[in-house]
Amino acid sequence: MITEEKFYEKASKFALLKNTEDKYFTFEEYEKLIKENQTDKNKTLIYLYSTNKTDQFSYIDKARNKGYDVLLLDGQLDVHLINQLESKLKDTRFVRVDSDVVDKLIQKEETRESKLSEDQKDDLKSVFNVRVKTKEIYNVVFETLDENETPVIITQSEFMRRMKDMSAMGGGMNFYGELPDSYNLVINPNHKLVNKISEDLQSQEGPKLTENKNERTRIKEEIDFMEQEHKKKKADEISQLEKDDLEKLRKELTTAENSRKDILESYGAANKVVKQLIDLALLANNMLRGEDLSTFVNRSIDLL
Repeated sequence: MITEEKFYEKASKFALLKNTEDKYFTFEEYEKLIKENQTDKNKTLIYLYSTNKTDQFSYIDKARNKGYDVLLLDGQLDVHLINQLESKLKDTRFVRVDSDVVDKLIQKEETRESKLSEDQKDDLKSVFNVRVKTKEIYNVVFETLDENETPVIITQSEFMRRMKDMSAMGGGMNFYGELPDSYNLVINPNHKLVNKISEDLQSQEGPKLTENKNERTRIKEEIDFMEQEHKKKKADEISQLEKDDLEKLRKELTTAENSRKDILESYGAANKVVKQLIDLALLANNMLRGEDLSTFVNRSIDLL
């Protein structure tokens, strides 16, 4: 089916897809099953799939709770089959169930308001930028989810993971295979624990953060003023002293921004709840092992 067009045309009539509940469907039967609920706002039909029912159970469970069906594609050639099916099935996309938060796996028109402001979320990005003792790279992002959803979730880009899977099988994607694994540490700004961390941050570090904010605002205003003045002149009319003053202000701004980041990261590193939420997300993704797992268990006992 993957390599020969004529075989694909014949086999697509009787080939079976298996879902995570061990039920089998022809391509036509499965399309009818999911078409109404799993068509996104762009009229694209989304086939959700898992490669391991045990490891990805929490993600499968969230999808089921939304009324979605999840395929089980755990064969060695399934990543290549997925690419083939996406090219053959009209307006169709395959998305692994752990590649994003459940609300974004199949994007609908609905939107939610965040309980945190943009400034609060910017600060929490640094708070949750806790160093994880692994070779993977984590990017802290915010997704406005329901308040009853998990406070912290780990996801991996569908595109990057699929390219790395193909590279591991000799699919001509060697460049991707050499890159470290990259994950998103997704923070839910509507969860009560995340809001509590934000409140505690202000209670503990509020005066320092306010002072830093005022300092950054002052420097930015001076930079804006000088840049506007420079725009009124030709390049050769701007003295070296003026250029040096502007460069000095820019360095002061960088120093102030780094100072704020240090305050926030130090707070996050010392906050047991922050580390606990991150470790829970890692544990749900089967990524917490060895010393980190032992530390998590001991911390859990302390927090009880």
